[in-house]
Amino acid sequence: MIYTHIIWDFNGTLFDDVEAGILSVNKMLSDRGLKTISDKEAYRRVFKFPIIDYYKDIGFDFDAEPYEVLAPIWVELYNKYSLDSRLHEGAAEMLEYFKREGVTQILLSATELNMLKGQIKYLGIERCFETVLGLGNIHAYSKRELAVEWRRKNPEARPLVIGDTEHDFDVARAIDAECVLVCNGHQSRDILEKYGCKLCDDLYNVMEWLKSKNR
Repeated sequence: MIYTHIIWDFNGTLFDDVEAGILSVNKMLSDRGLKTISDKEAYRRVFKFPIIDYYKDIGFDFDAEPYEVLAPIWVELYNKYSLDSRLHEGAAEMLEYFKREGVTQILLSATELNMLKGQIKYLGIERCFETVLGLGNIHAYSKRELAVEWRRKNPEARPLVIGDTEHDFDVARAIDAECVLVCNGHQSRDILEKYGCKLCDDLYNVMEWLKSKNR
């Protein structure tokens, strides 16, 4: 394996929670008389980081309700709807593949840390990760600083970032890591194509790409 570490994003990359995200934000929009998001493709075209900008773009009025008030409402709804979410197809196989290959796996997410640990325990995948890195709050501003601090402690590592958004690309660039993005998560292929990194339709395609690189 040409990489010593795999840095995984969670939401949308390993965890297929796009539907939960749409249901949660649409409930909030509907309750406020705002236009809802029609389908997954429409959602993938508007979703962005930081989440506060995404909320602003889809119509939330921060003068009426600050982001800090809206964020916990979304989390409560998401925790309910995401109980029906599962790992993406290919996720379990890839996690086991890297484990067999002896590649260290890191989970890096903009989710609040305790919430993240609870999710991976529920999914039965916590044993796959040497380190789990999440935020100290629910506001999902950025995980870049967590990645930079990890890199400072692991200067000799050869990491690969696997994610599904522009934010994952930004993280990879910040730590001088290669990046591959899957296009069945939270952002559309059209958006991800702007960044010039490797794109894959799903995790099975990521596996094929990795095996071809290691031949």
